[in-house]
Amino acid sequence: MKVTSSTETLGATIEGLDLAKPLSQGEFDLVLRVLGERGVVRFPRQKLTGRQLADFSARFGKLEVNVANAFQEAGVPEVMILSNIVENGKPIGLADAGQDWHTDMSYSSTIALANVLYGIKIPKRGGKPLGATEFANMHAAYDGLPAEMKRDLEGMTVLHDFNKFWEMMRREKGSKRPPLTEAQKKAKPPVSHPVFLTHPITKRKVLYANPGYSIRINELPDEESDRTLEFLFRHQLKPEYRYAFHWQEGDVLMWEDIGTIHNAVADYGPGEHRLVKRCQVMATMFYSERREEQ
Repeated sequence: MKVTSSTETLGATIEGLDLAKPLSQGEFDLVLRVLGERGVVRFPRQKLTGRQLADFSARFGKLEVNVANAFQEAGVPEVMILSNIVENGKPIGLADAGQDWHTDMSYSSTIALANVLYGIKIPKRGGKPLGATEFANMHAAYDGLPAEMKRDLEGMTVLHDFNKFWEMMRREKGSKRPPLTEAQKKAKPPVSHPVFLTHPITKRKVLYANPGYSIRINELPDEESDRTLEFLFRHQLKPEYRYAFHWQEGDVLMWEDIGTIHNAVADYGPGEHRLVKRCQVMATMFYSERREEQ
């Protein structure tokens, strides 16, 4: 194996690893360490079935099965299909671009550890790949906060709400999403997490808040909470914290969800086809599962 780190705030490439085969303990330990240190890891030139993608991903934690999503690999419900391809008038996957900055599953009482995506068909224009995935480094964002803000917010919690993200997506042009029903809202109630988490791999502090799901800081009055979150959302997207990944077909991209936030760039049209398969790894390796509040 060869590990090459990017010269930017995030990102590394691990070559010489065939993800279709089970990882040895040494290989697993290396991938986990690089994932924690670099946040975003590329494994180029992979050739995987959906089952092999799920088996690799499951080494790192329990895989979430999105019961509301119909776009799943046949026989492997842990694998979600992300695509803009339409066959016989029906989409074959879920569109994932244009969702703005967020981190997956922060609205869940058991948070996510990582996403694992396998790029099968990547749109290109003029020879250049489209549909980049952007990231921001939440280790660096925490480190860059004013000392007095770190002191004042230490021990405080942020409320994360799935409905905020859903309503944001409903406002997108051409969206046909209906509002969440009361039953759906009850099934996904808002949950709170510390503003600052100790990262389970690096043992360093990260800023755990994001524009997609975070709605208020519980310990602050409403207006002060709004001002503080607005500041944090601007701060965490400073150019020096950002990294853009440009896909190639055959890439497996793994990123961790505790020390990064991400955004899928929607710069390709309906005739520029994209097909990616995805697994969501929950942080069960580090945190015991908690039942959602009913």
